[in-house]
Amino acid sequence: MHTIPSEQATSAGNKMQRGGTVREFCLACQADLEPARKHVDEARRTVKSGILNINKPSGITSHDVVDRAREASGLKRVGHAGTLDPSASGVLLVCIGQATRVAEYLMAGRKKYRAEIHLGTSTDTHDQDGKVTYQAPEVNTSREEIEQALTLFRGRVQQIPPMYSALRHNGTRLYELARRGIQVERTPRQVEIYDLQLTDWTSPVLRLTVECSKGTYVRALARDLGKALGTGGHLSNLVRVGSGSFILDDAVSLSAVERRFAEGRWPQILHPLDEALLQFEAVIVDGETERKIRQGQQVSGPEPLHGPLCRAYSPSGEFIALLRYDNEEDVWRPRKVFNLHEAGT
Repeated sequence: MHTIPSEQATSAGNKMQRGGTVREFCLACQADLEPARKHVDEARRTVKSGILNINKPSGITSHDVVDRAREASGLKRVGHAGTLDPSASGVLLVCIGQATRVAEYLMAGRKKYRAEIHLGTSTDTHDQDGKVTYQAPEVNTSREEIEQALTLFRGRVQQIPPMYSALRHNGTRLYELARRGIQVERTPRQVEIYDLQLTDWTSPVLRLTVECSKGTYVRALARDLGKALGTGGHLSNLVRVGSGSFILDDAVSLSAVERRFAEGRWPQILHPLDEALLQFEAVIVDGETERKIRQGQQVSGPEPLHGPLCRAYSPSGEFIALLRYDNEEDVWRPRKVFNLHEAGT
């Protein structure tokens, strides 16, 4: 395996499944990928493996969405990449077929939300679906006080997960304990809020935009903000507008997903599974190296430029594996190998 000039890498990358995804260098292949691209596209039209960007409606669970996607696609291997509460709406990424193997990378991506917080009323679930636990006699909070309080929640913060959550305590889901009236000590978890902006304040309701890390509970943010202001508060509306590189403007409705599968037009809405991995470098390998990777063998190559992981593509432009660099052995090892010509049952 050897490098080729970056301008050729860019030219080759533009002809792969996701144009412009080759970063810095390619390995070994200088061939024209245009005929092979047609082959890859034909495979995508027949193999149901990929990512659905679904605009989840409020009022149903994320599991309900997965069940309907499973029924529509006719596949068993279907799962979501990041839960949305039943009352929340917006971007829910659903992986089908072999794409379920990259769900962990989708879940690790940043999340963006539009949140509405009602000050003056606290609930046991920290959202509008819970029982009221506190009612302030009045809310006389100023915009300046809210802006000042928000500074406490930007950056890395310690957050106590809600009792009504899917986390486990001694093997039991917290929400199961909460429904039985049992409260347990929860260990604070470090999360990161990259951006937090007040967009509107019309007492007693404030609206925020939130960009945060995996594991952040916006319900807990509403609880803690209400506590910091001395008014109490709960999350009254939540819309996820982004998850990693996927945005709400590109999401499709659940009914549209079902319709596209029924009509056989599902390739129009199915994103290639390597879209979950665009944060990693991309390499194109030669035929012999492709064979070794598919067999799970280590391969030689230049050291990585940005991190230990990279995406590997065949000379035809087909995504074949996620590789990890072994510094001690100075080789690349297959971390996950994919055969996109297999049915994603």
